Amino acid sequence: MKKKVTAVFDIGKTNKKFFLFDKNFKEVHKEYISFDEIKDEDGYPTENLPVLKKWLKEVFDRVLDTKKFKVKAINFSTYGASLVHIDKYGKPLTPLYNYLKSLNQEIIDDFFNKYGPKEEFLKTTGCSDLSMLNSGLQLYWLKYTKPEVYKKIKYSLHLPQYLSYVFTGIPLSEYTSIGCHTALWDYGKKDYHSWVYEEGIDKKLAPIVSTETSINMNYNGNRIKIGVGIHDSSAALLPYVRSIKKKFALISTGTWSIVFNPFTENPISTDSNDKDAINYMRINGKPVKASRLFLGNEYKIQVEKLRKKYSVSEDYHRSIKFNSDIFKDLIKDFKYSYKWESIENEDMAETTAISFETHERAYHQLMIELVLLQIKSVKKAIGNDLITRLYLDGGFSDNDVYTKLLSHYFRDKKLRTTKASLGSALGAAISISDTKLNSKFLRENYALKKHVPFIISG
Repeated sequence: MKKKVTAVFDIGKTNKKFFLFDKNFKEVHKEYISFDEIKDEDGYPTENLPVLKKWLKEVFDRVLDTKKFKVKAINFSTYGASLVHIDKYGKPLTPLYNYLKSLNQEIIDDFFNKYGPKEEFLKTTGCSDLSMLNSGLQLYWLKYTKPEVYKKIKYSLHLPQYLSYVFTGIPLSEYTSIGCHTALWDYGKKDYHSWVYEEGIDKKLAPIVSTETSINMNYNGNRIKIGVGIHDSSAALLPYVRSIKKKFALISTGTWSIVFNPFTENPISTDSNDKDAINYMRINGKPVKASRLFLGNEYKIQVEKLRKKYSVSEDYHRSIKFNSDIFKDLIKDFKYSYKWESIENEDMAETTAISFETHERAYHQLMIELVLLQIKSVKKAIGNDLITRLYLDGGFSDNDVYTKLLSHYFRDKKLRTTKASLGSALGAAISISDTKLNSKFLRENYALKKHVPFIISG
């Protein structure tokens, strides 16, 4: 008898993944692939959308033909801030522009001349001035720099919704993609910002539905429930929101460390000069206050420098355990030793000065300085909200020095780590499921582990 499963495509900028989950959300099949990027008309690297679309269809059709699984539902989790502009025949009109591509400054200035003041606008829309990362501004850019292309746009779909459209032919929008620093949404009005209507851009945006919406369809002779897609950061947060009753903040670590506060009781507002204060939306449209830190990227740079200086192996840093004697010694007359290359911070050293006799001491100093940055990021996301629980997932949840330091500096909070390599994919599966999650879910599926602050003696 075939095993009933939910299929999920989890599309990152580098790795494209396909998962099958059983009724208990256990992974029963996975595939990974990556594609070379192509270039847009300006020579800027971007996603190879035609190849991605072909791979989606091939993988899914192959799984439908298997005698092992019966796919009951499918959903899509992808990175955000990316739009696919389709014509009346459903054909993409432009490349999938890379969100790191910069927008012409004249366009940005023109926009804020019309819809500013800038600080007020950014506060209302809950985003910082991130250029193409504000996907709404991409539509404004197209309207005024490529009017012939803009005129042909029937719908502009965020990437998760475009992947759903590939399978359903039904164009839709949903909250997690709209709320991902797009500059489209007025968090106070809980509607598109007035500029969207004034520019007529609302006519290019598909009807909004709940992220939990699914469409029952006959696909290649199979009755399947097809989800509308979800933004990957919101998807990664979902299993926590669904299974934890008490308020918490989630620290999701990787190249970027993003702190999510899904229980913000304060109106969405940001310092418009702070590009690392960002906002997301939960699947029900409620705001999520967030802050980001280029933690993993900076860690990688500095660890490589230490490797060369102390002539240790590439993986040596992974084996270092927290040493309380080194910690006590370093904080006695603490001073900053590292100058960051990818993080701006007023407390960092003017130049990197590493004069420690051992790699371990230099590494502990590095981790203290990085964790102090992480603490600021956590406090920024929590703000004045009363939150006493922290959950940590991603690459740094395995770092003994990082977790011990975080637990130490947040002695007033309960710290839990989880192993959530399936985070966004699992969230996408859960979002279209009717299953109620209980408090045991994280323990059973995410290897939940409690951390107690260490005691400093003497």
